[in-house]
Amino acid sequence: MILPIVAYGDPVLRKVGSPIDADYPELEKLIANMKETMYNASGVGLAAPQIGKAIRVFLIDASPFADDEDLSEKESNVLKDFNRVFINPQIIKEEGEEWIFNEGCLSIPDVREDVLRKEKITIEYEDENFKKHTEVLDGLAARVFQHEYDHIEGILFTDKLSTLKKRIIKKKLENISKGKIKADYRMRFPNIKKGK
Repeated sequence: MILPIVAYGDPVLRKVGSPIDADYPELEKLIANMKETMYNASGVGLAAPQIGKAIRVFLIDASPFADDEDLSEKESNVLKDFNRVFINPQIIKEEGEEWIFNEGCLSIPDVREDVLRKEKITIEYEDENFKKHTEVLDGLAARVFQHEYDHIEGILFTDKLSTLKKRIIKKKLENISKGKIKADYRMRFPNIKKGK
């Protein structure tokens, strides 16, 4: 089932997600709905807060990036298979230089900005079967993970922008929170009065 994506301004996007265990109700259905919602919106990642749930779950399918001709063959192959569910993830270590990449977010349609992030991370997480994994990610895989991880920490990519950039996009963000935008997918807006 395609769920509405929560828009910028909704308090759930600012909550730190709670860890879950294998007894979380209808987790399999939730993950299936999140996947359908992400693909419907042409996203490469979707975190539970973006569908209104303040829990530590997100999924990533970075395969659309694999076709980028600027990538090395090695990175392209990594991204082709980078399709996972992350439950209760942790970033254990960040290393390397910070690098810029233009990011966007399904909760903040039509806003894209350059964001600095570390190039390499070591992570721990559980998959949908609650099997534990430890992995090292770099390049775009690390970046997409960090973007989604921020969501379960109550952080948005716009928080990482300079004061000047934040001022420049302030009106756009206000319009998103009021529902004064058109997205190609279902959205839920925080500041729309019922009955209007």
